[in-house]
Amino acid sequence: MILSDIQILSAINAGDIVINPFDRRYLGTNSYDVHLGRHLAVYKNTILDPKHPNDVDYVEIPDTGLVIYPGEFFLGVTAEYTETRRYVPFIEGKSSIGRLGLFIHVTAGRGDAGFQNHWTLELAAAHAVRVYAGMPIGQLIYFDTGPVAVPYDKKRSAKYNAHYTGQEPRPTPSMMWKNFRKDDDNG
Repeated sequence: MILSDIQILSAINAGDIVINPFDRRYLGTNSYDVHLGRHLAVYKNTILDPKHPNDVDYVEIPDTGLVIYPGEFFLGVTAEYTETRRYVPFIEGKSSIGRLGLFIHVTAGRGDAGFQNHWTLELAAAHAVRVYAGMPIGQLIYFDTGPVAVPYDKKRSAKYNAHYTGQEPRPTPSMMWKNFRKDDDNG
């Protein structure tokens, strides 16, 4: 079941969903609008290797905006920090953004119960498009779920693989290499 606006507000009041900053104006019928943060990341290498860390350069979006061209790939971040205790969050691009040819996620549209962080966005454009810090970029949708044995934020031990939790206001590059190291160690 997707949470309605009333259920999202109730979950926020109960502490089961955290959105910071929260502004009631951005609460839709069954979603919450999130905004593009000021920082973007771009990979330094032309060939990315999932078995090794891939370095990024961070750039700040100027007040005049930044143009993303077809064939370019940036990691963006939501301005909002979010947490969810018992709901499964999904992020989708706003339809107005999609109609400009901007995609905010390629594969990573679902979070986990227990997620705590800003959302890293996978920005790619079908047509040259200018982006601005603070512009509406996506919407969070929450699904009710059953009991969870180990929430995402509790998977920080060597036994688990919660690579993307914390309070990082800049985009987080891929941590796939940690999965390979873990597999190599267990041999």
